[in-house]
Amino acid sequence: MNPALNISAGPHVRDRRSTASVMLCVILALMPATIAGVWFHGLKALYVVLASVITCVLSEFVFDVIVKKPNTILDGSAVVTGLLLALSLSASVPLYIPIIGGIFAIVVVKCCFGGLGKNFVNPALAARCFLLISFGRVMTVYEVDGVSAATPVADLLAGKSVDIIKLLIGNNCGVIGSSILGLALGGLFLWIFDIIHGQICFSVIIAFLLFVGLFGGQGFDPGFLAANLFGGGVIMGAFFMATDYTTSPVSRLGQTIYGVLIGVLGGVFRLFGTSADSFSYSVIIANLFTPLIDMYILPKPFAYRKSAIAAMNGVEKKPLLKRIPKPVVVLTVITLLAGLALSGVYSMTKDSIEAQEKAAATAAYKAVCPDAETFEETEDVKAAIEALAGGVYGSSFGRCYINEAYEAKDASGNTAGYVVNVTTADGNDENISLAVGVKADGTVNCISFTELNETPGMGMRCGEPEFMSHFENKAVKEFKLLKGGGASADDEIDAISGATVTSSAVVNAVNAGLDFIHSVMMEG
Repeated sequence: MNPALNISAGPHVRDRRSTASVMLCVILALMPATIAGVWFHGLKALYVVLASVITCVLSEFVFDVIVKKPNTILDGSAVVTGLLLALSLSASVPLYIPIIGGIFAIVVVKCCFGGLGKNFVNPALAARCFLLISFGRVMTVYEVDGVSAATPVADLLAGKSVDIIKLLIGNNCGVIGSSILGLALGGLFLWIFDIIHGQICFSVIIAFLLFVGLFGGQGFDPGFLAANLFGGGVIMGAFFMATDYTTSPVSRLGQTIYGVLIGVLGGVFRLFGTSADSFSYSVIIANLFTPLIDMYILPKPFAYRKSAIAAMNGVEKKPLLKRIPKPVVVLTVITLLAGLALSGVYSMTKDSIEAQEKAAATAAYKAVCPDAETFEETEDVKAAIEALAGGVYGSSFGRCYINEAYEAKDASGNTAGYVVNVTTADGNDENISLAVGVKADGTVNCISFTELNETPGMGMRCGEPEFMSHFENKAVKEFKLLKGGGASADDEIDAISGATVTSSAVVNAVNAGLDFIHSVMMEG
């Protein structure tokens, strides 16, 4: 049958572009960021990209065969999903991560809801959120040049300076698609050729910058705004994720409201959330509001004429603000009030929270060095910590970070010992922070946890006296973890059954602290 004679339900909109040609444009637009990611992160980034793309294409092909549908892989949408997913992952993730993510994106989010044009959220973003929830530990390991470190956004939220140039070119710890220049070039290419809607991408960026400027605590400082805009997936989300045809509104006003919602949510999550990597969730949440926006913000019908409408109604058309449905107004007001409330609460409690954290840290230091009256930070130690620039300490302790280090003084001003605060990102559930206390003669006094949120009955047992007592009054410079039990020497620690990962993370953190004390504070 001639396809032009096929009968289907309206509305019917013809365009000279086919789905395949649009997807090809998106693939070309993603190439600069992909090439930059492979250039800076090496072949392992290329392997992640290939694994993701191949998995997405094969998943769609196999699904079509199983359900006996016409093959749809030639439209290129599976390739786009695979590319977007890969660019939102770290180059250091195991290859099973893009494979699982690709299967979830195509089979669960796309095909099970009817295929292209019927998914209710962006498949690549949904897969990324699924991976973050399911494989949080491996998904948050970022490195560049083989060195793991915190992401630029994490450094920014910690009050540290960020190299804007590295953010622009993508030579920093982060996801594969972190080249802002590459993403911006691709996004502008799509906008110029009318592949994506400017109402969405630019409203996302403007709303995000306004929110960060108003509630970020540093005003509209250009460096602060640029660092926030160029980090955390804002540019990729604005140009490539939020503009997905299927999951975004159809009217221009609806697209603007949708973009503002994403920008405001992204700002709320960035400034007041617990995760530095949360822009994905703001786009996903806005996707869920798309049907509501389309229900109340209707596009102009064909043959629309102002004079005809006015003549038909007998009155002139109402002003724009009066035509906006009340639910949209309510939603906007609620969003703004929530942002203001969060900002106010944060401002009022910031000093109190910092004071409580300082008091908790001091109590932990006192616990590991009870003979101390004061804790002093020397210039040499401070310079050594600053030289780490928030990066991983050493190469033998996993992902351990030195937070603070002090020389403990007794009432007479003599050195009573040394204290160091260490955080490890290798916990089974979340980060683990602890203080290590060493006496003036080098003997390990004890340890004290400042942050331990592992699984109750398993990893949390590391905070019980039975396990912590193994680190008390031991004249050693390094501890060894025995996974099979049978520890007998002072430097041997039995792993907790069922909590080997947490036990290993704690021992590595203690060893990192001991190494810093002996090599920098005592011998340095």
